[in-house]
Amino acid sequence: MPAKFRSRFAPRRPAARPRPAPAAPTSAVVDAVLRFCDVQEDMGGGRILKRLTPARARGADVKAVLGDAAGQAGRVSVLWNAREDQILRVMTTPVAERVAA
Repeated sequence: MPAKFRSRFAPRRPAARPRPAPAAPTSAVVDAVLRFCDVQEDMGGGRILKRLTPARARGADVKAVLGDAAGQAGRVSVLWNAREDQILRVMTTPVAERVAA
């Protein structure tokens, strides 16, 4: 009977910590994606997905505007409403998914 109580009071492993959410892209990064995008995918309904390829994000003109944040611009996509000329959603892609795609 003592073994039964020992297992209940045995030290437990600490709970896994949740990963912190990545920081949202700055307005300068979003602006650079809209200005320098080289991939535009029509999503239907007047919506366009705009993004930079990693090669374009490493370009001299993008680096001149963003500096060290130019690498982040290659992982940001912007869903743009062409009818209303406004941003619908800003999405970021983790580095591992972007390399695999």
